[in-house]
Amino acid sequence: MTKSLQPDLLALVRDPIDQASLIEHVRAAEDGAVVTFDGSVRNHSHGRRTLYLDYEAYEAMALGKMREIAMQIHEKFPIHMVAIAHRLGRLEIRETSVFIAISSTHRPAAFDACRFAIDTLKQTVPIWKKEYFEDGAVWADGEIPPAPLETRAAKPAS
Repeated sequence: MTKSLQPDLLALVRDPIDQASLIEHVRAAEDGAVVTFDGSVRNHSHGRRTLYLDYEAYEAMALGKMREIAMQIHEKFPIHMVAIAHRLGRLEIRETSVFIAISSTHRPAAFDACRFAIDTLKQTVPIWKKEYFEDGAVWADGEIPPAPLETRAAKPAS
């Protein structure tokens, strides 16, 4: 696929993500598909009610890793353009934490590239999530504080 004169858009932001502008950024006349991923803050984690999240990052390294992901996507998939934005700071329930838009001539490449983008981002980009519950907080993938007795019988999150 022809490389656009417009570069991929990769950003860490503290304000709400403007999904429409990311979609418009990647869309071109030759594209038959724009696939997006909208990762949002859910109201539960590990069977407990989540109040809000707080994201922190090693920003220079995070942006470098996001550039690497975009380069890998262009090497692995016949796509046109990539846009990835990740929020930092406090996010409330239902807010978008990460948004990815990928354009391509055909939908299979855009779907596959979008899945690769979010999976690789979660595994390699130094962005950390702290989850706040009614009875405490924990960094994601850290030690979960014991649930109150009334929530211990709750079904764990998948």
